[in-house]
Amino acid sequence: MKLIVIIPAYNEEKTIGKVIKSVPRKIKGVSEIEILVWSDGSTDGTLEIAKKAGADYVFFNKINLGLAKTFALMLRKAIDLKADIIVNTDADNQYDQKEIPKLLKPILSSKADMVLGNRQIKKLNHMPLAKKYGNIIGSWTIRMLTGCNVQDASTGFRALTRECAQKFNLLSPHTYTHETIIQAINKDLAIVEIPVKFKKRSSGNSRLIFGVWPHVKKSAATIIRAVLMYRAFKVLATSGLLIMSFGVVGGFRFLYFYFSGNGAGHIQSLIFSSILINLGFTICIMGILADLISINRQLIEKKR
Repeated sequence: MKLIVIIPAYNEEKTIGKVIKSVPRKIKGVSEIEILVWSDGSTDGTLEIAKKAGADYVFFNKINLGLAKTFALMLRKAIDLKADIIVNTDADNQYDQKEIPKLLKPILSSKADMVLGNRQIKKLNHMPLAKKYGNIIGSWTIRMLTGCNVQDASTGFRALTRECAQKFNLLSPHTYTHETIIQAINKDLAIVEIPVKFKKRSSGNSRLIFGVWPHVKKSAATIIRAVLMYRAFKVLATSGLLIMSFGVVGGFRFLYFYFSGNGAGHIQSLIFSSILINLGFTICIMGILADLISINRQLIEKKR
């Protein structure tokens, strides 16, 4: 059983060495452990320090591509390097690498395909309020849209099997955290969440995510896109029928006034109702077409 710990890094020369050295090199049930660091266009000494600290593999992007693209590159490389299990952690030393065995336990016991480290956001006093409640709202949105009881959907401390990693087709240019959860749910993969520690950042601000509100907006777009990829018919058909129902109600309202002898003064209601019914019907048709496209994509994925 081979484990590869992947660490995306961008200008983390002050902490990357500590992270690498704190990764356990012996774990029960794992025969081989390797560390893969991927610098996302770092301009400081991140690469050199990672090599000196004992990383088994060090790769880099010539320019900053962003967290999601770097994560996708790391997954493919870990698969190429014959990893049976992949653990992702951050280079800023906020996670306790000694908890990696806890992440692996559900996978080693065949109870999970992906394990998420729950940072227990509500209990954190050192996380900025905007980021804290952004995470809480994001996790709530994932639960509402997918039905999966995930408490910390934004965590970067996670473990996944080789088979799980192979099934991901990541499209987001911003972050992978939400998209991987949505894809795992829709590919019938088992997700387990365990509580983990999350330390205060010791060096500056996050360099992989720039700004809380831009991150929230981009994450929201990623969630909507990912949900529509797999549940377009349900989302669009429900929205279309709801809009059509408002149109039908408006139509009945016009008929009531018409048969009461006051229809001439409510032509606007009839026009508005007609617009709503047509709009709702169009959205339902879009849902059917999107569902057919989704089925075709799933068939292509199964052939790979």
